[in-house]
Amino acid sequence: MAVAVPGLVLHIAGISLSHPVDALLYGVAIVGAAFLLSWAAEAAQVDISAGLAIALLALVAVLPEYAVDFVFTIQGGEAYAQYGPTCLPPGSTEQSPCGLALANMTGANRILVGVGWALVVLLAAIRLRRGGADAGQEGGAGTSHREGHATRVTLQRTDAVPLVFLLLATVYSLTLPLRVSITLVDTVVLVGIFVLYSIRVAKAPAEDPDLIGPSAWVGRMDAGKRRTGYIGFFVVAAVIIVLCAEPFADSLVQTGTELGISQFFLVQWLAPLASEAPELLVAGLYAWRLKTTDALATLVSSKVNQWSLLVGTLPIVFALSAGSLNGLPVDTVQREELLITAAQSLFAVALLVTLSITVWGALSLLGLFVAQFVLAATLPPPLQELELLILSGVYLGAAIVLFVRQRHALVRLVRDGLRTPYAQLTETAGSSTK
Repeated sequence: MAVAVPGLVLHIAGISLSHPVDALLYGVAIVGAAFLLSWAAEAAQVDISAGLAIALLALVAVLPEYAVDFVFTIQGGEAYAQYGPTCLPPGSTEQSPCGLALANMTGANRILVGVGWALVVLLAAIRLRRGGADAGQEGGAGTSHREGHATRVTLQRTDAVPLVFLLLATVYSLTLPLRVSITLVDTVVLVGIFVLYSIRVAKAPAEDPDLIGPSAWVGRMDAGKRRTGYIGFFVVAAVIIVLCAEPFADSLVQTGTELGISQFFLVQWLAPLASEAPELLVAGLYAWRLKTTDALATLVSSKVNQWSLLVGTLPIVFALSAGSLNGLPVDTVQREELLITAAQSLFAVALLVTLSITVWGALSLLGLFVAQFVLAATLPPPLQELELLILSGVYLGAAIVLFVRQRHALVRLVRDGLRTPYAQLTETAGSSTK
């Protein structure tokens, strides 16, 4: 709450120091709010089922990302209403506001997988190598282990549920690059996937949550104080986000204009870092304690959330602000960004099709994520678009190979994710966790 005060003061007093400083202070305020949301969602696990708690935590943890992306989508809708499908006045060379909405969403999704999923596995590997057997015992039932020189993180059988729904959302999202707009039809499909996912995880049995830090402090309180505590966190965080999201987005775009930095780059990569940072840090802390199943399962659920509900609600926000049902326009650049984001998601699911991932798998996620920046910085502009297509092909080709090689595991994953009763899944959860 303290780190949010400067941003709140700027907004309430109507003060502007400079666009870069404003963006920094508003961004830090959103980071603080996101931590409050994460702790509140974790403490709420005491009162609801484990599966629903994971879904709630994933939903709440990405609310700052929703707020920022909705701001860009509203601006895009207003520009569409004024200028038409280009969302820009004639002759303008600025970045399209409609494109910025999709840029923010694709950047957030790729950071979550390329950095977040890899971070969990790599931190566990470092912890095991430094702590040896003692570190392995800290993880309780053991959510990670070493096989020779490799570290493997293994999920529980119940984690097949979010993975399968992520697979469904990803397969559908592979059709988005073929469109000229994302419409309310996509909303029905993607939000429908999220609703079915929520119904499925709500059937998970209740478990005692393993809380740490502020969430543990709130979770140990008496029922009345506990609920007042985490509801209070929710309310305060929501107020901070509502007040700071729009000035943060505006300051970020203006910073790009002033400093000669691509607005697209700042919106796609810097803005999501502010909203995703708390979730990544919390997952990192869990991984360092070798609670890697909790860490990775939460990040997988967050990916389901962003790739279904977030993408699915953008056309609604756009339609309301644009006063049109034509859908959020998708230009050539955004088609390529959507393609590589969907391809990365498919590759990530393929890596986890056996409900486990090794250090080499994590390094492949991180390496391919970093490669796009290295290639973009070294290749001439005419080849930069080709770079995204080539990397998308690498992701898709690797995913297909993995699915074919692990086709029996894929069938089992789909069956467990969609049909197997939770009672059966939890019977072998302990034995499937390494």
